[in-house]
Amino acid sequence: MRVALVGYTNVGKSTIMNMLSRSEVFAENKLFATVDSTVRKVVLENMPFLLSDTVGFIRKLPTRLIESFKSTLDEIREADLLVHVVDISHPTFEEQIAVVNETLKDIEAADKPMLLVFNKIDLYNPETPVEHHGGFEGMNEDEDAPAARPTLEQLKATYMAKMHDPVIFISAQERENIDELRALLVRHVSAIAHQRYPNVHPISETEED
Repeated sequence: MRVALVGYTNVGKSTIMNMLSRSEVFAENKLFATVDSTVRKVVLENMPFLLSDTVGFIRKLPTRLIESFKSTLDEIREADLLVHVVDISHPTFEEQIAVVNETLKDIEAADKPMLLVFNKIDLYNPETPVEHHGGFEGMNEDEDAPAARPTLEQLKATYMAKMHDPVIFISAQERENIDELRALLVRHVSAIAHQRYPNVHPISETEED
């Protein structure tokens, strides 16, 4: 089983990778801190899978990173499950989601099973101005008024209501809702594994003994 972390650049994929795999993948708060795809073996609740940290997407990829991006495309195409990580604190995170989804569509990976993970909830601020955005649907009564930014609770309700696939809100840096993320991953990886290999089940610790 292969799981790939995907998302716009600088959304915290490497931090999540380190946390889930207990490895030391380089992670820094800047654009393109990760320029190569990294793969680690992860075992959650006796369910093993390969987790890859991929190069962050961006609207216009610099020429010097094209070769690295090719390896990312291969990891994504081979993945059984995509974990789309979003920096919810970024003023234009919805535009970033659109760029990632469009890129996945371009490489014919948009139909893969996907989890949507909103990261950096500890940094989300409703008072941050919304840049280059027409506002959030249903949030502004006056079309000429400055775009309103919903509270985190309003945003959770909006996305929970709209998305068909499970959505989770976390802070990888502060380790908030990480157990819920692990449980969600186990549930989806197990479901995919059972669908593909119905006669195989994970080996429990008692069976190993």
